[in-house]
Amino acid sequence: MFVNYAHRGASAYAPENTMVSFRMGLEMGANGIETDVQETKDGVLVLFHDKTIERCSNGVGRVSDYTYSELLELDFGSWKGEKYRGEPIAAFEDFAREFFPMDITFAIELKSPGIERKVYDIIKRYAVHDKIYVSSFDFENLRAMSLVSDEIKLCWLMVGEITQEHLDKVKSIGGVQIAPKCAFVTPEGVALAKANGIGVRLWGTSDEEIMRKVYTLDTEGMTVNFPDKLAQLMAEDRK
Repeated sequence: MFVNYAHRGASAYAPENTMVSFRMGLEMGANGIETDVQETKDGVLVLFHDKTIERCSNGVGRVSDYTYSELLELDFGSWKGEKYRGEPIAAFEDFAREFFPMDITFAIELKSPGIERKVYDIIKRYAVHDKIYVSSFDFENLRAMSLVSDEIKLCWLMVGEITQEHLDKVKSIGGVQIAPKCAFVTPEGVALAKANGIGVRLWGTSDEEIMRKVYTLDTEGMTVNFPDKLAQLMAEDRK
């Protein structure tokens, strides 16, 4: 089944990587969620994308500069609208507790080195199925996860065209998926991945035109900030 991943939740409409954004994404018809995991100063895993928190909160600096309790004192919502004022940063374990029991697909991106064991432990604690992919742009993050467990589905995020060299690297750590940016994906690259037994997920779907163009390719899914629009396209395709 093609997966409509709500990218950091319904991030076109709600503050990204917050619980309200994930819930909204599912309400809009997403059958998958994509999110990013970082580690706080005191070792708590939280969901946040950027290297620093200025864009999406009223704080400054890195996630790792703060303890989890200090981050909870900040506002991670009002930058997206006054109605979201006070929305807190989400802990990965709270996310897992609420969403992992659902029959949807997950893309969990590692944004900090050395968190692989903690991520794995939370996944194993709450997962009820194996439709959970751990991804990273940093290949060494994925290699480290492969050494923690050979059960976790690994996906390598990349920017350029899919090549045999990329696929060989993915296979070298037992990976099952590769995720190129939409702007660089080609039918030939997708076919090459499938010939190697590797699935393809797309990212960087920045507007509806690109979404409609790449939807015709034989991929396993894509991340979008507007899951409602992709859900509508999928519904049209089923008619």
